[in-house]
Amino acid sequence: MLSLIFLGIAISFFQEWSYSWGFFGHKKINRMAVFTLPPEMIKFYKKNIEYITEHAVDPDKRRYSTEGEAPRHYIDIDHYIVNGNNPFEVVPKKWNDAVAKFSNDTLQAYGIVPWHVNLMVIRLTKAFEEKNVDQILRVSADLGHYIGDSHVPLHCTENYNGQLTGQRGIHGFWESRLPELKAKDYDFFVGRAVYVDDIQDDEWKVVQQSFSAKDSVLDIEKVLSQEFPSDQKYTFENRGASLMKTYSEEYSTKYHDMLNGMVERRLTQAIIKVGSYWYTAWINAGQPNLDELLEKTPSKDLLEDDFKLDKDYKTNKIKGREHQD
Repeated sequence: MLSLIFLGIAISFFQEWSYSWGFFGHKKINRMAVFTLPPEMIKFYKKNIEYITEHAVDPDKRRYSTEGEAPRHYIDIDHYIVNGNNPFEVVPKKWNDAVAKFSNDTLQAYGIVPWHVNLMVIRLTKAFEEKNVDQILRVSADLGHYIGDSHVPLHCTENYNGQLTGQRGIHGFWESRLPELKAKDYDFFVGRAVYVDDIQDDEWKVVQQSFSAKDSVLDIEKVLSQEFPSDQKYTFENRGASLMKTYSEEYSTKYHDMLNGMVERRLTQAIIKVGSYWYTAWINAGQPNLDELLEKTPSKDLLEDDFKLDKDYKTNKIKGREHQD
């Protein structure tokens, strides 16, 4: 009986931290991105801020209903390192060139987030051109999620959960536990959205920045784990009706301090990037008058789709890899 209790605790520990930035982080990114927008856009986005905030997590929920969703959240760029070469010089930035070089199957196997972000900006541009409220809301929320994912260092490596270095669980620790504990002290005044000339090139720079930080994410935690009293590393917290094993606040604070602001930087950089990509799509669509859409609300079809997605998330098994695998 006792073993079953601890098994349940372990499952709660892993399930709680199985999402990029956690639900808290993704919602925060989308919500704060609204306030980076210019006057011509902000009225529409503020009117729909609750939808864009709450549905920031839909892509993670979609991993329970849609085959092929998982690779849109990451890219294991170090898979392409051979003989110490620079993977960012090996992998073509343009999708068709990358498919020609590596095949679609290979790209899907190791993640496609930089290309998918570019595709989502194209879709948002089309939604603005058509003044399609449902699509503007859905794609804006989804795009914010994928941009957020690309800002996470552990979304850019095959060692995405420390499983190759004896650090299993670090994925959720870095991107969920730390922001939930520390975001109240972050500076979310990130400035105004700016136009981005080349989304694809810009998004690859985001991925490169994330990848450049992944060794610090892993190495610093490894050092801390060896120095910190093992009996003080974890604690148990009540989450709803569940007792969850998680990293202690003391251990989390020490790790957060040793990272020297990295989590805050990546989170706030994601916010301004989301706003800027929304803004770029609107500009590319010819700057449609969004005030004309203020009286429109999400359609019945969209809300029914959202309901079904939520049901699938609660009842289905995840498709593709989990961060804790």
